[in-house]
Amino acid sequence: MCLIAFAWQAHPRWRLLLAGNRDEYHARPSAALARWDDLPIVGGRDLEAGGTWLGVTEAGRCCVVTNVRDPRDPQQGTSRGLLATDYLAGANDASAHAQALLAAASAYRPFNLLTFDEEHGFYLGNRPSARAQWIAPGVHGLSNADFNTPWPKTKALMRRLQAWLDAGHEVDFAPLFRALANEQHAPDELLPDTGVGVELERWLSSAFIRGEQYGTRACTVVAIGYDGRGMIVERRFGPNGRFEGESELSWQAPSDLPMRRLG
Repeated sequence: MCLIAFAWQAHPRWRLLLAGNRDEYHARPSAALARWDDLPIVGGRDLEAGGTWLGVTEAGRCCVVTNVRDPRDPQQGTSRGLLATDYLAGANDASAHAQALLAAASAYRPFNLLTFDEEHGFYLGNRPSARAQWIAPGVHGLSNADFNTPWPKTKALMRRLQAWLDAGHEVDFAPLFRALANEQHAPDELLPDTGVGVELERWLSSAFIRGEQYGTRACTVVAIGYDGRGMIVERRFGPNGRFEGESELSWQAPSDLPMRRLG
């Protein structure tokens, strides 16, 4: 993923409500959103490295991974996508996983990782050094920089998500998909300086990136309820933003998990 905004324990129905875009080279082979046959994971799949950029489980877990934009940092180490599959298919809860990953984080390519279970959420990263941060309830954002770094497109998506919450929506995700499809570039004076040059910074500053070789491949919304029910919706795109399909999957609450709402 390259742009994420999420509401954690801030909605009366959804424990986690997340909207995000995956930007990637169009030539990189990927499988669409599906239930995996070999692991208890629901998500898209990177067919080159075998992992995922965003996945959930029907037991209520969610995991999202992004890279870190820094051309001076060599992209060496274990694939970031395996971080997500290891957490989603593993036995450790989010707290235990965060503690264990800190010891091994330096072995992976530069990453940001969000992990959620039924009770806790964590941000983990390995640049400039390994660290883990407990996520407080509220609206947060993440792109290819540190957690809650105020890049213009991250702030804009967070505002749109907050407006969605304030409007009292529950399952009308159309406003979130419109926010993810926003192609407006940030003013030059607000662009971050990540070492790629102003022209590329400008192109990458929109939520939705349209390009022949590289661009937004998927827009995704995840909603996981306090009662264990959830859904994930994925819209896919090809070169130059060509729409290629939409998938939606949902799951029911485990029979032993009671309903819980805020307020």
